[in-house]
Amino acid sequence: MIVGIVPCYLKSHSHGEYVFDHGWANAYESAGGRYYPKLLASVPFTPATGPRLLIRPGEREADIRAALTGGLVGLCNATHASSVHVTFACKDEWAFLAENGFLQRTDQQFHWRNDGYSSFEDFLASLNSRHRKAIRRERRDALANGITIHVLTGSDLTEEIWDTFFQFYMETGSRKWGRPYLTRSFYSLIGESMDRNIALIMARRNGRWIAGAINFIGSETLFGRHWGAIEHHPFLHFEVCYYQAIDFAIRHRLKTVEAGAQGEHKIARGYLPQTTYSAHYIADPGLRRAVGDYLNRERQYVAEAARELTEAGPFRKTGDGVA
Repeated sequence: MIVGIVPCYLKSHSHGEYVFDHGWANAYESAGGRYYPKLLASVPFTPATGPRLLIRPGEREADIRAALTGGLVGLCNATHASSVHVTFACKDEWAFLAENGFLQRTDQQFHWRNDGYSSFEDFLASLNSRHRKAIRRERRDALANGITIHVLTGSDLTEEIWDTFFQFYMETGSRKWGRPYLTRSFYSLIGESMDRNIALIMARRNGRWIAGAINFIGSETLFGRHWGAIEHHPFLHFEVCYYQAIDFAIRHRLKTVEAGAQGEHKIARGYLPQTTYSAHYIADPGLRRAVGDYLNRERQYVAEAARELTEAGPFRKTGDGVA
């Protein structure tokens, strides 16, 4: 009987991970080392926190965690990989891995929290006056050119819809990232297998779809992943990706919206910093020391930045009235 498992991938690059180690790779290879292959334990292309050391319920958790951790190090040696990277791990896994020779790394995302809001206006009432007015203006301006918003899920997600959204993805992905990595068949597969867990927020103008954002519906969280557009209108990105996601979460009583990696502009729209955790085993002692020194400084910076950004958030302070 299998009591524990760690899904992982042997990779020859660092694309699609959202925990960036390109600088480590370049430095190591400039010094004559070989950084690839490396091992990655995570969900492909998905910057969402979750368990990485999977253990059957009721088993001896600490013992199995230790065995799995040792197995990762052994696999690293057996495959001649330079390193093992456990990304977007739960905090307790992060701490356990650190006790077993892995380096600790933190980063931040921006999440919206549902404080029991009954409507979007109820959420706005929790913000200070300046940000309330700004969001109302942005939402109004986003739809000023006759744009309508539609939330598609389940049987709404036809192959024609996926054709359209894939066009958005390729247009925006090629311009923004340079190398989109999802295929057209990916969208058909998720449409077939999990259509009830998808909220595709689409914008329409003059009888045609012009933009959209894909979200995955969890038990308590709405996971916003990526967006694309073939027309560009002021604040439409904010409306489709952020405000509609908040509205959806409120209506469906979801606790959190995870809006993905990066983007301090999300702060003003109610998304606050959330620390994410990754752990890294590096085989070469010299590289391990150098990366460890860097991560010590980086963790301090991440913690301080999160504190400052949270203090600068849009939520009302005592004495700020509602307008």
